[in-house]
Amino acid sequence: MAAAFLLQLPNNFRNFSVSASSNGAPPGVPQSGGPVIVEIPLDRIRRPLMRTRANDPHKVKDLMDSISQIGLQVPIDVLEVDGVYYGFSGCHRFEAHQRLGLPKIRCKVRRGTKETLRHHLR
Repeated sequence: MAAAFLLQLPNNFRNFSVSASSNGAPPGVPQSGGPVIVEIPLDRIRRPLMRTRANDPHKVKDLMDSISQIGLQVPIDVLEVDGVYYGFSGCHRFEAHQRLGLPKIRCKVRRGTKETLRHHLR
């Protein structure tokens, strides 16, 4: 089994991207094992839970300022099921990225089954 890793460190060393593949798995998502940190395009992350309240605009603004200055410090959690990414947390960070016009967001990805997804949707 061959694996290829790409680590990109900008001059300020605060943001980074990791790309990995293993045995045909999507880049950055191993066939087995624990979560991995990767950057995923915002438009590839499904947000299946309809929110009953809006995000706190002050928190989103503060995150936008922080992300603009030092980058995202805490990745959002994403569940990958059959090649589809689902986000259930990190709503303020996700919205801050959208409002900043950033195409990607750092994610902690863990693989799950359809049963795991059903559990998150309850």
